[in-house]
Amino acid sequence: MTDVQRAGIEHTARPLTLAIDVGGTGLKASVVDEAAQMVTERVRVPTPVGAPPEKLVEVLAGMVAPLGAFDRVSVGFPGVVRNGRVLTAANLGNDKWTGFDLAQALETVLGKPVRVANDADLQGLAVIAGKGVEMVITLGTGFGTGLYLDGRLAPHLEIAHHPFRHGETYDEQLGNAARKEIGSARWNKRVEKAIGNMRRLTSFDHLFIGGGNAKKIGFALAPDVTVISNEAGMEGGVALWRD
Repeated sequence: MTDVQRAGIEHTARPLTLAIDVGGTGLKASVVDEAAQMVTERVRVPTPVGAPPEKLVEVLAGMVAPLGAFDRVSVGFPGVVRNGRVLTAANLGNDKWTGFDLAQALETVLGKPVRVANDADLQGLAVIAGKGVEMVITLGTGFGTGLYLDGRLAPHLEIAHHPFRHGETYDEQLGNAARKEIGSARWNKRVEKAIGNMRRLTSFDHLFIGGGNAKKIGFALAPDVTVISNEAGMEGGVALWRD
């Protein structure tokens, strides 16, 4: 980061949030202001394959070091998280994540308060209207979901690991590996079926679709279904601190 960029951050309205997105294949971060506008460049490094929690924390600390000042940290994580502690993290390929206090570990190395939420839940906080039943699904390395009632986040259901079709889960059938294996046309048919399942399951008033593969949807969406920016996770990082 240049001296000019650092000076700009120093004069930006506080608090500043370091927004981190932990993905199955990539780690991303940026510092954002209260309006969820990025005040630094976004940095990205590959996710260490099968890495234990301590190694990933070390990589995150090194990745964000050039970004300069921030006051608090928000983390979107691909698994079930409760009170900053990871309950499941299937897409990271290491059982040592179970029970790991990610919030505390990052607070120790970054020296700032940290809040951690499921990555799909975090994206939803950036886009929901706060009325009725709203749902988010993410299409990336795997399949993620978030559910909200009148703007309040429901307990995370981890639908990704529920049966979807032919004995396989939503994650297995809709993740990036499956898309590459079966091709775009068949993958789109599966996504369309999954949307129908979510509609029947939740009777949502609006569904938002995010993640890196959302842009690969090739069929017409109903008026109550919207594709959202892949930057929503960064924007949701600010909303996570609004009590």
